[in-house]
Amino acid sequence: MDRRTSAFALLAALALPGAASGRADDSQTKPAPTLQYDLVVTATRVETPGREVASSVTVITAQELARTRRAMVLEALEDLIGLSVIQNGGPGATASVSIRGANNEHTLVLLDGVALNDPVNPSRSYDLAHLSVVQVERVEVLRGPQSPLYGSDAMGGVINIITRKGRGRPRLSLSASGGSYGTAGGDFNLSGSSGRVDYAFGVSSLRTTGVSAASDRYPGNSEKDGYRNVTLSGRLGYALRPNLDLDVTIRAVSARTAIDAFGGPYGDDPNSLQDYRSALAKILLRGLFLGQRWEHRLSVSWVGSDRKLLNPPDDAHPLMSESATYGSGLVQVDWQNNVFLGPTQTLTAGLELSREQARSDYVSESSGEVFESSFPSEKAQVAGLYVQDQWKVRDAFFLAAGARLDVHSRTGAALTYRVAPAFVIKETGTKLRATLGTGFKSPSLYQLFAPPTAWGPIGNAQLRPERVTGWDAGFDQDVLGGRLRFGLTYFSNSFRDLIDFDYVQGYVNVGRAATSGLELSLNSRPLGADRSLSLRAAYTRLAARNEASGEPLLRRPRDKFSAEAATRLFGRFDLTATLLYTGSRPDRDYSAPPYPTVSLPGYLLLNAVVSTAVIPSLDLFVRLDNILGTRYEMVWGYGTYGFSLVAGFRIGR
Repeated sequence: MDRRTSAFALLAALALPGAASGRADDSQTKPAPTLQYDLVVTATRVETPGREVASSVTVITAQELARTRRAMVLEALEDLIGLSVIQNGGPGATASVSIRGANNEHTLVLLDGVALNDPVNPSRSYDLAHLSVVQVERVEVLRGPQSPLYGSDAMGGVINIITRKGRGRPRLSLSASGGSYGTAGGDFNLSGSSGRVDYAFGVSSLRTTGVSAASDRYPGNSEKDGYRNVTLSGRLGYALRPNLDLDVTIRAVSARTAIDAFGGPYGDDPNSLQDYRSALAKILLRGLFLGQRWEHRLSVSWVGSDRKLLNPPDDAHPLMSESATYGSGLVQVDWQNNVFLGPTQTLTAGLELSREQARSDYVSESSGEVFESSFPSEKAQVAGLYVQDQWKVRDAFFLAAGARLDVHSRTGAALTYRVAPAFVIKETGTKLRATLGTGFKSPSLYQLFAPPTAWGPIGNAQLRPERVTGWDAGFDQDVLGGRLRFGLTYFSNSFRDLIDFDYVQGYVNVGRAATSGLELSLNSRPLGADRSLSLRAAYTRLAARNEASGEPLLRRPRDKFSAEAATRLFGRFDLTATLLYTGSRPDRDYSAPPYPTVSLPGYLLLNAVVSTAVIPSLDLFVRLDNILGTRYEMVWGYGTYGFSLVAGFRIGR
């Protein structure tokens, strides 16, 4: 019996008897739990019941993160509706998320409202590979253009990671796990509150021997590329007065990734390493004035990152070497004001100032020839003024409308707007919703100022911001007394002035693209309160094309389906099983010119987690990933995990 067969046997042994032991009489006498809308913050910058929000938003709660035993935020995003996750290899390899077919740099990633998109990256994208779930309370994913509230980079949507705030008596937890591919990890957390002080601190560690970044399905790729990550996270609050709070957030990451030269045949590089360091600090002053009708939020934040690449000569590449350093910093000041004009109207207005800086140096040597590329330190400033008004009428009609003006020190002004109405028919459990908005993305520092090389220009100081106009419309419907909810959304986005690289002119505004599609979702709690059973399914149909060439955009699957079932067995075992199907999508073979277009076949992944509380303060769990042993690629030529098993424990809560 192989390990995958053993895994199936374990799941069957737990699931089948539990399914047969359900008590129909209890389900009739006890009321069934109904689905509730979550409170969401990201959609309007104000805590708002999801029932009143027209935006397409998905919330991943702390309970869901704990149930699936994911170590990294990227893993938690893989199943979400409307998202495509892309990673160049195993853990630690460059990772990104596309929302509704937009480029990965069109996704704005926030941590407690602080922008993480890195100014030193050529397109100012954010690498999600190193973001641990330690101290994460929830993740909110907002789909569609969001520049009126969040400025540049939010053309496709926003991912906001919200960390834990300490509450109540001190709570201490410790976890450890280990398993396939030399994986070992753990975390330590302490949180609570006392008097005027609340606190939440955590540290996590992950180490794995990994797989070959250049897939071992191709010749010449046998060396495994490992990864290690240590993350520190903290949040401290102090009540200065009954109506005035101070909140401090810190986070630091140290990671090392072994990488390969490229994907595909003979892409292995046995000694190429990348070190990553990042730090974040935020201070927030929040006050309520005028009889709690005016909420004042003033925050100052700083994010810095440093990457180093070291690739000395080796037996496979005796005449080749390379080294590089990349550094960046981003300072932001955000003054947000929420004025509660009455129980049916909230006005939000604010001013956001930011200053970004980036630098890099790259040196490579091949057969005695040296190539150097230096990007001297450059900077830019942005000032943004935003306003939004929210209304609700008779607890049935809800409207959020807003606009924003951003002025970039290098590229000038950008004006965006957004309108988002929703109508709830309480008698039928129906919610109708729609949004219309615009977005923009300022050129990155590299796109503006990268110096020319012997082959021609790169940076272009005359670049204009990229722009998008997008809309969606759909509905949510509750049936079976609120135990089942299904939703349907149609979306369409038109991108223009996209920045592309031309080998003669350097970076230019020549790109045009369009994305559209359907999102279908289903959530259910079908059984009574005595038996915990939840079901979830989501399907995304996407059409994404380059309007200049007429070709489909790379690495966007036309079809994506995910499903999850979570239940309790025998009153003590928690089982969560997930299924993910990603359809075929076009890519390119970048291992050698002329870089032909290839088709990546669709793939099916089955995962499961079984956990149990041995005693109230001790949980044991087993996590099974890719139970079917599917061989697949997210990016052509790059490796992914086969079947893996990780087991561990958690002490405390």
